[in-house]
Amino acid sequence: MKAMVINAFGDSSQFTTAEVAQPEVEPGHIVVKVAATSVNTVDTMIRQMGTDLPFAPELPAILGMDFAGTVVNVGEGVSGFNIGDEVYGCAGGLADLKGSLAEYMLADAKLVAHKPKTLSMKEAAALPLVGITAYEGLIRAGVGEGQKVLVHGGSGGVGHIALQLAKYFGSEVYSTGGGAEQISVIEELGATGINYREESVSDYVNKHTNGNGFDLVYDSVGGPNIANSFEAAALNGQVATTVSLVEMDLSAAHFKGLSLHVVFMLIPMLHNFKREQHQHILTELARIADEGKLKPIVDKVDFQLEDIGKAHDHLSSGKAIGKVVVSIS
Repeated sequence: MKAMVINAFGDSSQFTTAEVAQPEVEPGHIVVKVAATSVNTVDTMIRQMGTDLPFAPELPAILGMDFAGTVVNVGEGVSGFNIGDEVYGCAGGLADLKGSLAEYMLADAKLVAHKPKTLSMKEAAALPLVGITAYEGLIRAGVGEGQKVLVHGGSGGVGHIALQLAKYFGSEVYSTGGGAEQISVIEELGATGINYREESVSDYVNKHTNGNGFDLVYDSVGGPNIANSFEAAALNGQVATTVSLVEMDLSAAHFKGLSLHVVFMLIPMLHNFKREQHQHILTELARIADEGKLKPIVDKVDFQLEDIGKAHDHLSSGKAIGKVVVSIS
């Protein structure tokens, strides 16, 4: 089969076309004919940083985590999937798991679910990593009816899904963005947009919560921005973040009695730990999508498998609107 392989870590020129053996099915796994995959920031990090990351694959490597496609083989012990089923998931591209930048992919069935019927293959491929990340953070933070929820980075990959899910769960949703185009995306998805370049945290907390703060803050920006999340949160509020690789003073969180939820969705993949939870979340996301309450934004630029280097560059440029998706077949 055809695959895009890297033989060294580095810039996007490291991708080369290769003919590799089609994967054979294993117990507990399925083989999927990949129709589409999407590019996540972690994919570009693995390509660039290599062994500086503890979960980099051995070289030569096939990257790519997200996928949507059709089941072509079912391993022993797998139930719920049949040949011909359309599926989606996030199941490879790191550690010892072969990725989705190939015509066929071997995937642990616990990391896969039936594709949303109302989404195209490209849309479905855009959803798994960001969808699982958004869902996990909101659920762990106790999202619910009538809450005021703030999503930082609501036009980004994780953020635009977290925004829609918070609304689905009955919350009143607000979201930060850095310009007119981002605010437009946020408001089209049904949230109240906040331009963080024009309004301070205290300004929008006073404006939208009468100074009380937000019940739940989902911070898809993270890093130094966590300080803004602590400032924006209500007393005894909940903060979920996807990027907590930062040294900071937790005094603000202490005096407000905040709970911090760190989401690192790769844990089940890396450690073979409760992988079935990802299948459960993907099944829930498919149900919500098929109810018309969740739709990933796919960037308008079309990429084919051989264009994966350009797709990585497009994501890194910051010019993409929504998820960058690559068609495989």
